[in-house]
Amino acid sequence: MKIMRVLPIALGLCLLSTPAMFAQDLSKYRTFSLGMRLAALSNQVDTASDQVSVIHQSPVLIQELTWWPIESYGSSARSEAVEQIRFSFYNRDLYKIAATYDGAATQGLAADDMVQAISATYGTAIRPPVDTSASAPLSYNSADVEVARWENSQYSVTLSRSPLSTSFQLVMLSKQLNGQAEAAIAAAGKQEHEDAPQAEIARVKKEADDLEATRQANLKTFRP
Repeated sequence: MKIMRVLPIALGLCLLSTPAMFAQDLSKYRTFSLGMRLAALSNQVDTASDQVSVIHQSPVLIQELTWWPIESYGSSARSEAVEQIRFSFYNRDLYKIAATYDGAATQGLAADDMVQAISATYGTAIRPPVDTSASAPLSYNSADVEVARWENSQYSVTLSRSPLSTSFQLVMLSKQLNGQAEAAIAAAGKQEHEDAPQAEIARVKKEADDLEATRQANLKTFRP
């Protein structure tokens, strides 16, 4: 009897744990993992440190690295669908990956085709409701349209599409680090705005000082 009472409980726990056992890993894109260090990723894509852009140095270090995967040659069919990947780092920790797919590689693919292909890796997608309201005229400043999203409490993966082309982009991020990075970027922007008048004065003074230094050097060497 004791065994019979324990069996339903064990079965229930097993059923509850099944989704977790088969949960998709939203922290990985191909061979890259959110949270990995800049040095490790640079080595992986064979990129020199001077190719890393510093976006902000204060209040925390925000950096970006753009990588163009090399497609395999010797084949008439394109083997690499990704045109470029932009990696974003918060204090040298990878917090966001933005992969832009080549238009030729996705030509003819509908949004449903892309969602189905990506769902094979990340599981069931969340599709946004279709907006049937009248929209503003499209321009180069028009925001990308969200096609689908995969997320859990820690990570988010979003597939979007440019309204002006067939270009698709997949963005994955760590919710915690991305939130911290966005707060740091906002603080840096506010500080830069407050410092702008003094920075402009310093820039004008430096230009004048450099010009005067050049003038003095030329005065010594100029011969009419």
